[in-house]
Amino acid sequence: MFPAAPTSRRELPPATEAAATEDRPAPSPAPKTGRDPFFDNAKYLAIVLVAMGHAWEPLTDGSRAAEALYMTVYTFHMPAFIIISGYFSRSFDMRKDRLQRLVTGVAVPYILFETAYAFFKRWADDDPGHPISLLDPWFLTWFLVALFIWRLTTPLWKIVRWPIPLALAIAVLASVSPDIGDDLDLQRVLQFLPFFVLGLNLRPEHFKLVQRRWVRIASVPAFAAAVVMAYWAAPRMTSAWFYHRDSAQELGTTWWIGVIMTLALFGCSLVLTACFYAWVPRRTMWFTVLGAGTLYGYLLHGFLAKGSRFWGWFDDFAWLHTPLGEIAVTLIAAAVVTALCTPPVQRAFRWAMDPRMAWAFKKDPADTARARTGA
Repeated sequence: MFPAAPTSRRELPPATEAAATEDRPAPSPAPKTGRDPFFDNAKYLAIVLVAMGHAWEPLTDGSRAAEALYMTVYTFHMPAFIIISGYFSRSFDMRKDRLQRLVTGVAVPYILFETAYAFFKRWADDDPGHPISLLDPWFLTWFLVALFIWRLTTPLWKIVRWPIPLALAIAVLASVSPDIGDDLDLQRVLQFLPFFVLGLNLRPEHFKLVQRRWVRIASVPAFAAAVVMAYWAAPRMTSAWFYHRDSAQELGTTWWIGVIMTLALFGCSLVLTACFYAWVPRRTMWFTVLGAGTLYGYLLHGFLAKGSRFWGWFDDFAWLHTPLGEIAVTLIAAAVVTALCTPPVQRAFRWAMDPRMAWAFKKDPADTARARTGA
């Protein structure tokens, strides 16, 4: 929702492998560092759910079942992604190299894709007047704005006494503040903030806790109950609540309903996110390698997701609105976003997602002096 945790190895939790010993003695190798497959698996599965949700959206008007699945998935897919983003932001500070990584890995992709999406809408939607505005994120790019702001505020969340209650209070206040406006999608930035702050405060043992056997077993009826509840709620409430982009007043209700809905959705999101994590494999799977490319899949699949609407695919092919068509749409969405996360796509678009921009930053005088002295 995403989308994305840093891919730098220095910020990932270390994984050690025991050296195999044979009959002859051998020196013990230094511990290897690498990516934890659990987090890569979780990111990949979450981004697949994001793509599926976008594919289901045109089907929700004519299918109560599709609407129920849509609402259920939207309850937790972005929170699950954001919590992991917060977890991998724990080491962020104002150190020069981390600020540079924030610029090249978040700010630059935002500028490039916000501009690309604007031109795409002008062409695909026959809307030549669509503005190019870096202050008004369009479609998926809000997450990059949010991640940039959240990361910059990380040092603050490290020093306050009650970070999660404070972040939740900010989210509640945002949900009843219609004057915030659309600039930088601040409603989403603030309303999703508690999940990022929660991730900052989690430890590895917390993720292991939700993978206990009893949690896995309990997650099955919990998910089933969520789908049943969503099926009941589908004709009675708007799914716009799950986007967290509007205040309660903008959704046509009173401020106190906004307070209740924000707190209730936060609780529901945590429960379903825990259920989701409970079933994420901890071992290396065939899709584990794709976890490093979730930002690619997130940003690139948006062109197809929006293009399918602009070009009327869901209107031209009525069979897509049948049960078999809905299954086909789901599988196609999963296949497309999977392909967009693969290493070849990562290599092709790394210039936009993770550019090397040493030329744009001042050199550290200390590093220059060390290079001259050979230290």
